[in-house]
Amino acid sequence: MRILQIIPSISLVYGGPSQMVLGLSAALASQGVDVTIITTDSNGDIGQPPLEVPLNLPIKQDGYHIIYFRCSPVRRYKFSLDLLRWLHQNAGQFDLAHIHALFSPVTTLATTIARYRKLPYIIRPCGMLDPADLQKKKYLKQVYAALLERPNLAGAAAIHFTSKREAEVSERFGLEVETSIRQGFKPLPHSESPLKKTEEIKELISPLNKTFTIKGGINYLSNFWTSKISMPRDLVIPLGVTLNVDRSFISRVNTTDKTRTEVLTANLGEAGIPAILFMSRIDPKKGVDLLITALESILLNNIHFNFILAGSNAQDAQYETKIKLKIQNSILAQCTTITGFASGDLKVELLAKADLFVLPSYYENFGIAVAEAMAAGTPVVISDRVYISEEIQQAEAGWVGPLEVGAMAGLIRSALLDPDERKRRGINAKNYAQKHYNWREIGQRTIEAYQQILFDN
Repeated sequence: MRILQIIPSISLVYGGPSQMVLGLSAALASQGVDVTIITTDSNGDIGQPPLEVPLNLPIKQDGYHIIYFRCSPVRRYKFSLDLLRWLHQNAGQFDLAHIHALFSPVTTLATTIARYRKLPYIIRPCGMLDPADLQKKKYLKQVYAALLERPNLAGAAAIHFTSKREAEVSERFGLEVETSIRQGFKPLPHSESPLKKTEEIKELISPLNKTFTIKGGINYLSNFWTSKISMPRDLVIPLGVTLNVDRSFISRVNTTDKTRTEVLTANLGEAGIPAILFMSRIDPKKGVDLLITALESILLNNIHFNFILAGSNAQDAQYETKIKLKIQNSILAQCTTITGFASGDLKVELLAKADLFVLPSYYENFGIAVAEAMAAGTPVVISDRVYISEEIQQAEAGWVGPLEVGAMAGLIRSALLDPDERKRRGINAKNYAQKHYNWREIGQRTIEAYQQILFDN
């Protein structure tokens, strides 16, 4: 089975979901799938230099191949004519395309090419069908969707959502589900991938064994559409994490910045004072402004902690500066360490030493940073607008509450004052992540979905 992964960029500038393609491709390759990623050398949209990578030739890593193409003629929108030409010429070499992103010119046109070349494809919208996200540049997206993304979605073999709630709330642009799928599943000839029993397959792909109609999502554009088109099936498979933190042994941070390391160690080394970690993109949707206010109220009640703000926003440096200034002018300044963007050993160090991970997002289709914290055995405090919050509540892997300053402050306060409960929920978090967010399991589920789609086609 030859699979083509298409994504505008895999630069860390664009956050964890972009990097997810690498983990998925490695997991697929380890189970015998021939995987190629095509992407651009984009490394930011506000003048950053491109990635320093070889162009227009396959690079082998972790069992799969990746091909980078120059952003040209418009770098601002991660557009690449070379990528589109290559796809048009080589689409026939692949069995299926897995396309990551909507409202991005390069993936929009790549999807159109896949339709033209009759290459079956899956679209992962990366949260871009969330009604809250669609409010950004709302009227432009209405036109863009009507002309381009609606037919692309209608032509997809499946839409890959990373959580059940993402699938439930996502806008469908007036499309309706009217499809019938066999209850059983017959693997493709010569398939070497193990298949799960039918009941597990039934949970993987919906709708199953019947024909019915769903008017999807919030449908904030319901009056905009005049015709109905059949909608592809929903495919719900979470993202995976590769992090493996041994909390009983913490290595030194691998960085040449000694001052930064010393400050970090000092802040996290005070016995009896718990460390709260926010590690995500510093963006308005992440709720960091609300978190600052909540933490200030906890400090005023003489509950002590260290706060670690780990993240950056190369796409909106002005907002990042605003948040840093807010902390510097706050009573939080005395107990806060701002590390900037964290990756590699520093990221592992922070997750290993954190007693609590907090993400009060306004909306989050999955929350890869939350999954990474759970994999490290760190209990989480999140808003109920993080779409894996229901699973976290059921697993007792952390605390979940409404997106309000008082509610978030109350949950964090409760967690800080009960170390035994933090430990218990941290163990639950790690167990849940190992079972549900490990790449091998996700790779296997994805292979089964690919095989089902190819069999149906």
